[in-house]
Amino acid sequence: MPAFRCVAIATETAARWRATGQDDRGQALHRRVVDGPGFPCRHCLQLGAEGEVMLLGSYNLPHPQGVYWTPSPIFLHESACPRFVAENVLPPSVLVNAIVSVRSYDAAEMCLYDLGGIAAGAEAGPLLNRALADPRVRFINIHTARPGCLLVAVEKR
Repeated sequence: MPAFRCVAIATETAARWRATGQDDRGQALHRRVVDGPGFPCRHCLQLGAEGEVMLLGSYNLPHPQGVYWTPSPIFLHESACPRFVAENVLPPSVLVNAIVSVRSYDAAEMCLYDLGGIAAGAEAGPLLNRALADPRVRFINIHTARPGCLLVAVEKR
C-alpha cells in the first residue's frame, strides 16, 4: 500500500471545543455518556469506553472546500486525549466501524466518483490502497457510510 497518514482533528480545535463548550458553528456541544458501541473520538481516533463522556458537535471539515464542503457531526472525548499520530495505519475508529465510505478528491477538491466505495471498516484497506495509488488523488476522507459522519482525513505521503 502506498504511504499515508490519517489526520485527526487539530489539538487546537479539540481544546477550543472543551474550553468553550461550543462547536464550529457556535452551537452548544451535546454531552453523551457512552452506553454502547460507537462514539469514535476524532482526536485520538479511539472509541469511547463505556461510561466515558463524549462531546458531540458540528465540525467544519478543512477539506474539501467548494461544492463538496460540508460540516460533519463528530464525537470528541470530554477529557483531554492524545492526538492520533501514526503512519500507514488505519485507526480503531475506522477498523471497528460496520461500514465506511472512502471518498477521494483531486487537487481542485473535486470528488473522484470512480474511486468512491464502501466496505466494512476492517476491509477498507483495498479501497484506500486503490485511492492512494491513483495519481489524481490529493486527499481522501473516510466517513461512516450510514450517517455520513467524518471518521478521519487521509493524506498521501
